[in-house]
Amino acid sequence: MSDPLGARPELQEALDLAAAEASAYLAGIAGDHVLRPGSEDAARGWPDPMPEQGDGTLATVTELARRGREAATRSSGPRFFHFVMGGGTPAALAADWLASAYDNSAYTWASSPLASAIEKVATGWLRELFELPEEFQGVLVTGATMANFVGLAAARHRWAEALGVDVEETGLAGLPAPAILSSGYVHPSATQAIGMLGLGRGNVRRLTRDAVGRLDLAALERELGQAGEAGAIVIANAGEVNTGDFDPIDEMADLAAEHGAWLHVDGAFGLFARLGRASRGLTEGIERADSIGSDAHKWLNVPYDCGFTFVREPERLPRALNVGAPYLPSAEDPNPNFGFMAPENSRRARGLAVWATLRAYGREGHREMVERHLALAQRLASRVDDTAELERLADVPLNIVCFRARPPGAAEADLDQLNRELGAALLRDGRVFAGTTTYDGKVAFRPAIVNWQTEEADVDLLVDVLLELLRA
Repeated sequence: MSDPLGARPELQEALDLAAAEASAYLAGIAGDHVLRPGSEDAARGWPDPMPEQGDGTLATVTELARRGREAATRSSGPRFFHFVMGGGTPAALAADWLASAYDNSAYTWASSPLASAIEKVATGWLRELFELPEEFQGVLVTGATMANFVGLAAARHRWAEALGVDVEETGLAGLPAPAILSSGYVHPSATQAIGMLGLGRGNVRRLTRDAVGRLDLAALERELGQAGEAGAIVIANAGEVNTGDFDPIDEMADLAAEHGAWLHVDGAFGLFARLGRASRGLTEGIERADSIGSDAHKWLNVPYDCGFTFVREPERLPRALNVGAPYLPSAEDPNPNFGFMAPENSRRARGLAVWATLRAYGREGHREMVERHLALAQRLASRVDDTAELERLADVPLNIVCFRARPPGAAEADLDQLNRELGAALLRDGRVFAGTTTYDGKVAFRPAIVNWQTEEADVDLLVDVLLELLRA
């Protein structure tokens, strides 16, 4: 087999084969090991010589499915608590398949009216879902890193404009170091975006009042008063990755408004706290931000990769990010051209999956899911509190439970190594996944509950497996 044109008659059979394999995989995901025994060896054994003559469509899809079943991590299943990763709701997954079949470029209206129109509707629905002011405009990106990049690109544009510089045209040479202020909760994706924008990761000042990184508001006020004529860029954090804690966003918004600073909120998963009746208060003040970044492949549960940014002054994004070319629509084109507002010129039609999950389950369905996850986090916290061998290290305001193993009589000096070894054993075991972190100087677990399929039995199994491994 050489030219794929000859394989056109096999297209339907290949799609049917892929659909059947995907259905079988998903049918078993709830009861399967997250990491199946032997899957790492299967992944390491993948490399093959590049074929001169291809094996053909059906043989290749069959082999991919067979080897994929052996090697794939069941990260879209209900017992993957490592990192903060959702799955794909039925509607989102089906829509994502259609996005691949349509294979439309979502750069401009000219490249795909469908992709552009549905992204406009989907981002509008997201704005309504989070009850943000109408002046906010959203754009879909690959994830929280690019969501932070887009919001902070708009912040950089405003900061340089105050200094009389078109930074996209002339660059940063000769400009003073920017004042970029945050708490110890600032996420590496935000500092990564700062570095990519040329603003300097070393210019991020973490203003903390304790060892876990909580914001020192008095220090923020002092720094804002010394920021100079261009003002500062303030990064507030909605959902710290070890505990789900929040910066005091409302107070930060007060200070940012008083001192003319740009307030960006990193709400990768914490933005979804606005949907829960008990958790909504954590997000007070987010609606006053200048930009907000979040992930859709976390708590919205659309397939990877998908994030989004909201910007209060969306006209800054085309100035900061649009490349422009004679063969592309002009900036005056009245149609929605989301590629002008994002760093990627090659853009998948991510709006289909976002639109589909919102259309399928609505505001109430997503609120019920978030509140169910909040209740599961409290259940997990109660299990930890009721178990003599475990110790909870922080409050549980949202969906992450931070705890460690602490068997009665164990020496404090031995606990970090014990928990490292227990964490490695948990991942090797593969029935449930939850990684370790360091919180307040202690090695700990920080399982995050965001998958649409997760139920009580799944969080109970996490505690049961940890205790089994610990006691063994």
